[in-house]
Amino acid sequence: MSRPEPTSTDVAQLAGVSQSAVSRAFTEGASISEAKRARVIEAAEQLGYRPNLIARSLITRRTGIIGLAVGDLSNPFYSQLIYKLSEKLQQRNFHLLLFTVPDRANSDDLLEDVINYRLDALVLTSTEVSSHLGARLQERGIPVVLINRTTEDTASSSVASDNEFGASEVARFLVKQGHRRLAYVAGIQNTSTNIERERGFLRALASVAGVTVQHISGDYDVHKSLSVARELFDGENAGPEAIFCANDMMALSLMDALRYNLNLRVPEDVSVVGYDNIEPAAFSAYQLTTYSQPIDEMVDAAVELIVERVSSPGSAPRQIRLRGELVVRASVGVRHPSSADTSAHPSSAASA
Repeated sequence: MSRPEPTSTDVAQLAGVSQSAVSRAFTEGASISEAKRARVIEAAEQLGYRPNLIARSLITRRTGIIGLAVGDLSNPFYSQLIYKLSEKLQQRNFHLLLFTVPDRANSDDLLEDVINYRLDALVLTSTEVSSHLGARLQERGIPVVLINRTTEDTASSSVASDNEFGASEVARFLVKQGHRRLAYVAGIQNTSTNIERERGFLRALASVAGVTVQHISGDYDVHKSLSVARELFDGENAGPEAIFCANDMMALSLMDALRYNLNLRVPEDVSVVGYDNIEPAAFSAYQLTTYSQPIDEMVDAAVELIVERVSSPGSAPRQIRLRGELVVRASVGVRHPSSADTSAHPSSAASA
């Protein structure tokens, strides 16, 4: 016959303390002397006792579980972000429960089930919810924190890179390198990341004389790279001298299409810039110039927002914007030496 699982009562008897002292010993921040906590831990180890997290959640009204809804796991930026976020949350005694939202699906329909879970908070990245669902989550006491997304929902907190500033840095850099015929390959049109990057890029170019900008939809879809490349260069007019893609994945795929399908050289015939600074951007085959998101700082800020909203439910939501840096590599060349400023860009990193 199997032995019955030891209970908190067994631990209390062995340690010579009350049952409530056992509960406090396993609750971070609870009031209990170090000597008493040590006796409880020693007794628990002797008995092989593990605290029942479900039972504890009924008392504390916290589970230590943070829901994470993500819509795009194919982009290495998000896999890196999720790994770092999980690692940091575990250090704070929280754990992630992953919910995937298929591309272009209605996240509200899929996330309705999330409300039925006993979550301490819900994190959204590469997906969004409507103000209606946001209000329902708030009613249930589930705070919402967005990462790499911004929102007009004043009930949610968010942390993101300053997309508009970053894209404007890309625009100014390309102009300094002498490029005058530019193109912007957009992501999914209604996402905050694309809206802000497009706005920053176009606003920075609006007052520059002699600059033209083609706009083409890429939908953050690497499979569209060939059709995008052909649309940009299969015409009577000369194609762009430089292309800014709304993320690195599109930029890398576009570079392949330009080289191997259209026989164009990067950067001799056309320069290419991305956004995110994912690991493959530094590979020798690409050497992609890109705007690097401050992922470590974003994760740290997000964890602080999560802890703040969970520990102080009445705390006001906050929106945090962080600036990254332009990383200059070999995918951008000098187009018109006579008009280009070839000096180092003030915010650029050393070539990788």
